[in-house]
Amino acid sequence: MRITVFGATGNVGSRVVAEALARGHQVTAVIRDPAKPHGLPSAATVVLGDARDPEDVARISAGQDVVITATRPAPGREHELAIATKGLLTGIAGTGVRLLAVGGAGSLLVPGGGGTTLVDSPGFPDEIRPIALACGEQFDRYRAAGPDVDWTYLSPAALLEPGVRTGRFRTGRDELLVDAEGNSAISMEDLAVALLDEAERPAHRRARFTAAY
Repeated sequence: MRITVFGATGNVGSRVVAEALARGHQVTAVIRDPAKPHGLPSAATVVLGDARDPEDVARISAGQDVVITATRPAPGREHELAIATKGLLTGIAGTGVRLLAVGGAGSLLVPGGGGTTLVDSPGFPDEIRPIALACGEQFDRYRAAGPDVDWTYLSPAALLEPGVRTGRFRTGRDELLVDAEGNSAISMEDLAVALLDEAERPAHRRARFTAAY
């Protein structure tokens, strides 16, 4: 497949690029600042672009099978996530290219919580509330997208950290996945596996899914 990755130099995006290349896909990695070292594999085609610009999105997505976005704004600029989401949805509308988005866990439902989302549950960390709320708005924009956008939204587990690739995890839909001890976690490497599995074998079109151990 021909896969374009926005946010390709980020923690998750770089792992998505590596996983896609390892599976033999043709990868276009999008960067915003040519002056910064990107550290991307030489096997990836690196292009300049901005997810916030619908014209950039349309240009870079042309001829691709899948576009993956793993963009994350810097702290204090969480509002930019909504702008990037609008740019992606607008730029890809009507093209027939699938759009897979790495989102947040905050909008997942707490098991047994009577409809309470993770971000609204007691003890949710204040320091990550801004990005959690921004991701909630991001998900709302995907759900409101018209039928001319073929999207999938991946919410990670509550704890998402660098780790190892095991290829062993569970998937669900709108409820936070927890283990027997009540923990919810997945490595960035295995989140990339879940995302590429979905790209290769679509199972959640115009829907959200989640992945965790």
